[in-house]
Amino acid sequence: MHMQKLLVVSSVLAILAIVGPLNSRVDADDTAIAQAWIDAWNSHDPDKVIALFTQNAVVEDVTFGAVSHGLAEIREFAVGSFAAFPDIHFELVNSTLKGGHGTIECVFSGTDTGGFGGTGKPFSVRSVTVMDVHGTKLTRETDYWDLATVLREIGLLN
Repeated sequence: MHMQKLLVVSSVLAILAIVGPLNSRVDADDTAIAQAWIDAWNSHDPDKVIALFTQNAVVEDVTFGAVSHGLAEIREFAVGSFAAFPDIHFELVNSTLKGGHGTIECVFSGTDTGGFGGTGKPFSVRSVTVMDVHGTKLTRETDYWDLATVLREIGLLN
């Protein structure tokens, strides 16, 4: 009887040793992926941005109706973003990730030096990125942000 209890306790401890680290890894990945995304865009380095994605990933900017397929097009999208907004900056507000699907809520800011006509005026707008993740790489990113807010802030919309 004593041996049987010892076996049950040992089995339970073994299961907890496996499940406990898995749960903490899921939580860590949530924050780690979102922060890596923020850091990559804030680096202004297109190679750091594409390092976040799988080979066949898709990035869609819903506001502009732009879709980038694969690393070469995603890199081109990043290069264009950095050229249009040389001081582009993202501030993480919140993130979630569960079962390979999640969101990044952030504040996107910069100065219009050509992206919206080159007004030279700063803007700041809330945005949400919906993401699909495989392991630690994004397979899909869909971005939503309010163009009217940006246009009002840079003086192109009343």
